Amino acid sequence: MLSFAGAIEPLRIANRVIGKQAYVWALAGENGKEATCSNGASFKLDMGLDEISRDDTVLVCGGIDVQDATSKPILNWLRREARRGSAIGGLCTGAYTLAKAGLLDGKRATIHWENQDSFIEEFEDVKLTKSVFVLDGNRMSTAGGTASIDLMLKIIASDHGEEVANTVADQLIYSSIRTDQDTQRLSIPTRIGVRHPKLSQVIQMMEANIEDPISPADLADQVGMSTRQLERLFRRYLNRSPKRYYMELRLQKARNLLMQTDMSVINVALACGFASPSHFSKCYRAHYKTTPYRERGTHGVPGVTRLSI
Repeated sequence: MLSFAGAIEPLRIANRVIGKQAYVWALAGENGKEATCSNGASFKLDMGLDEISRDDTVLVCGGIDVQDATSKPILNWLRREARRGSAIGGLCTGAYTLAKAGLLDGKRATIHWENQDSFIEEFEDVKLTKSVFVLDGNRMSTAGGTASIDLMLKIIASDHGEEVANTVADQLIYSSIRTDQDTQRLSIPTRIGVRHPKLSQVIQMMEANIEDPISPADLADQVGMSTRQLERLFRRYLNRSPKRYYMELRLQKARNLLMQTDMSVINVALACGFASPSHFSKCYRAHYKTTPYRERGTHGVPGVTRLSI
């Protein structure tokens, strides 16, 4: 809902600032009647999957379990409107739906950081970035949350000038407008609450080498310290060994892949640096108190109905 509201409110305020109806919007959905957000709020829809003007822009707003909400009628509708020349964007996980429709092939895009691992595995032809938002031709995508506001401010500035966009931002009490050069996740020091350059460097190497883990000895060597010094560094600041921290990163990626893709458990294990399914299952059970097979089998969070603007 935050991504949804973040897309509409800047447009409403822009109309007020400009003094005329520069932007109009309609809510569309597969059933043409109602759509429900993951927080339970429901919205009355203005239309179903009807034909729109080629001058219109379609924004697909996705939430949890976007795979389940991405139906064949929605994909066909998006492909048809794309063929007619409409600009199309995905807010938060909405980029998944665009990619599934083949509308992001060969283009730059972004998606919420929690969905990046599974997105990379499924859509090799999309140039995924970690940007807050991306504009590539007539395709747009945002990382979710407040990133919709940044995208809308960019569009408003392009249409009506920086002064109007800044006034809209002031009305929203939005003091730091981000660009497509800004990344969506906090820096490693901010995330872990520790400002230690070598610790940050090691964690960055770990995050970049999930499929082929680097040994603690090699990690230590690359930052110019001994393995024992690296152990002490992790114990002091993170209260765990480098090996344990690395394992948690790999298991977190594995959990994302299990819940967001149709990859087999064996392929998930390999993608996260485990040599055998049995070792993967043992580590997974120790950390999450369930097996990878049960995790996938019992994952049944209701899908979020998609909202389109």
